[in-house]
Amino acid sequence: MKKVECIIKPFKLDDVKAAICDLGINGMTVSEVRGFGRQKGHTELYRGAEYQIDFIPKLKIELVVSSDQVEAVVSAVQREGNTGRIGDGKIFVSAIEQSIRIRTGETGDDSL
Repeated sequence: MKKVECIIKPFKLDDVKAAICDLGINGMTVSEVRGFGRQKGHTELYRGAEYQIDFIPKLKIELVVSSDQVEAVVSAVQREGNTGRIGDGKIFVSAIEQSIRIRTGETGDDSL
């Protein structure tokens, strides 16, 4: 099993979610996060005053999938989350040692 964490622009959520659901993935966790990378924030004008926005709003999608689904998930997120502009986000993949469904006690891939 693998955990796939995706940091994307908020307006891309519906496209990414649809692509993931089309793969047969039936669950995800979405969190609102803020951060910056190479983008380094931006300046905005509010009531005539200019100020720096250091942390850009993003969404973090977390999925735990079987190892054979990882490439398809990464491809779908990369395809649908891409705008071609700086700040599109990142995808992280890490190993999951164990998964347990609380309600039934199922473990491993059965718990997904």
